[in-house]
Amino acid sequence: MKSVRVVAFAVALVAVSVAAAVAWLGTEAAYAQSAWRFGAVLVLSGDGAAYGNSQREGLELARDTINAAGGILGMPVEIIFEDSRGERTEAVNAVLKLINRDRVLAIIGPTYSPEMFAAGPVADRARTTIMGISTTAVGIGEIGDYVFRNSLPEEGVIPTTIRVSKEKLGYRTAALLYSNNNDFTKSAAETFERELRTNGVELVAIETFHDGDTDFRAQLTKVLQANPDVLVVSALYKEAALLLQQARQLGLDQPVVGGNGFNSPELYRLAGEAAEGAIVGSPWFPGRDDPLVQDFVARYQERYGRVPDQFAAQAYDGLMLFAEAARRSGNPTNRQAFRDALAQIRNFEGVTGVFSFDEHGNPMMDATILQLRGGEYVEFK
Repeated sequence: MKSVRVVAFAVALVAVSVAAAVAWLGTEAAYAQSAWRFGAVLVLSGDGAAYGNSQREGLELARDTINAAGGILGMPVEIIFEDSRGERTEAVNAVLKLINRDRVLAIIGPTYSPEMFAAGPVADRARTTIMGISTTAVGIGEIGDYVFRNSLPEEGVIPTTIRVSKEKLGYRTAALLYSNNNDFTKSAAETFERELRTNGVELVAIETFHDGDTDFRAQLTKVLQANPDVLVVSALYKEAALLLQQARQLGLDQPVVGGNGFNSPELYRLAGEAAEGAIVGSPWFPGRDDPLVQDFVARYQERYGRVPDQFAAQAYDGLMLFAEAARRSGNPTNRQAFRDALAQIRNFEGVTGVFSFDEHGNPMMDATILQLRGGEYVEFK
């Protein structure tokens, strides 16, 4: 009787082991996708949605371009999009979902630097590559070994913006206005202040506000009294547009130099003539005489009916970078091999220019100084 029970137990144990093996194989099969699965965490609703929706369009165009050419090593690219709504907590939750439930190979985004400072460490601890395509604050690449960005940091753009604009406009005094509750705009303002002083420009006024503010007249009245030669603004497009409108209404007609938040057509759409002539640095220039750039612009216009902005272009390059790393790694489930392949990319030719990653996962590339003219970004000359 005892031997019968032993045999029965052994049979049951084998059955459990087989079931566990099947379940394990099912999990692996779900993970070992027949596609390259990436995640994207973007601001797709609420304030700042114009940034994220441009990014989504750039990613979709890149995905379809890759797949139309046969995919990567014969497998198509899939992107799972998550809306962070510009919130740190939402960005963290989206990253956790993509890593643990969707089992993506790597993640593009989040859109904002504060989101990356919250979500980047989560991805880094999970040893999953995450790459910002618009995060420009100081310290992003230093979050961890798995954190990258193809967006040129403001500290790499602003020095050129100030040097070139001062040479051409000849200003000697400036007023600096910025949102001080946003890591991105605050970081840029610190760089603006340093570079203005380095270039011999006297700061006659420094005024702050918050994301979400709608009335800037108190700050602008103080700026009016200081009478600077130029206004320097670090803000997202919504606050920047309102600030410029109110500045012009108060009689502040000085030239305006902006940070990366100015690199969206939404600024002109919201501010109108108040944004005319605004100057901003960017790695992206749609008018560049380059076949790669013009092909991208033509295909984007055909699909979406407008010229791609910086956020669409950097998103497009971001997925193309992921595709190159995927080809080099050769395995759609090996996150470590993918990360190492991405880090080794040098002299990548994208629509935003040619760049390489430094030891902290930051891009090394040049910027172009642009000016808003009639709603379009043209090279500042």
